[in-house]
Amino acid sequence: MDDLASRATLLVASYGAWAGPVIALLSFGESLAVIGVLIPATAVMIAIGGLIGAGTLDPVPVYIWAAVGAILGDWLSYLIGRRIGPSVYRRWPLNRHRSMVARTRLFFRKYGFLSIFFGRFLGPVRATIPLVAGVMNMAPKPFQIANLLSALLWVPLMFAPGYLAGSSLGPSVAITEWHLIAFGAGIMVLTFAATFITSKILGDPRMRARRRAQRMNRQA
Repeated sequence: MDDLASRATLLVASYGAWAGPVIALLSFGESLAVIGVLIPATAVMIAIGGLIGAGTLDPVPVYIWAAVGAILGDWLSYLIGRRIGPSVYRRWPLNRHRSMVARTRLFFRKYGFLSIFFGRFLGPVRATIPLVAGVMNMAPKPFQIANLLSALLWVPLMFAPGYLAGSSLGPSVAITEWHLIAFGAGIMVLTFAATFITSKILGDPRMRARRRAQRMNRQA
């Protein structure tokens, strides 16, 4: 995956005209149900943010391509869920992660519209929430509103660490693999924060109930 990300970044750096289509495909794939975890879009988006910050790429078309890819990825996941229905949970690979799917469904039932919006920022559920929304027949209009708004915010957030690093380097400095490592450090904090928040929100409800019962027993 790291090699694929490096190759994609070098392609964009060498042929700037390909930046938009490449990032659109990557953001589309990362937002797509099931296969999203296999697409190294985050690393490439950080690197492209660095190229934007260094003045190598025009930010407006790249931003538009990335947002469109992310919107279409969630939309297709939603349509797959509506088309296949609950039987999708019994198919590979979701049938191997039943507890995660169950917690995602509870998350959706509890937060509805907000789960679609914030789910894009929570890596572990990003590619699953739209699918669940489709299976549970969420109305198309509120889904698309949450999909659109979250994508418009998610894209600059992914670009931000690389952009800030690239801006500090300046346009005369070439982006190298070492710079990519530096850009990646910026996103690590966001990743750990998102994982921590997700674990708190999607934690097993039985474990939470057990902890509450233990606290009540100690207080008694």
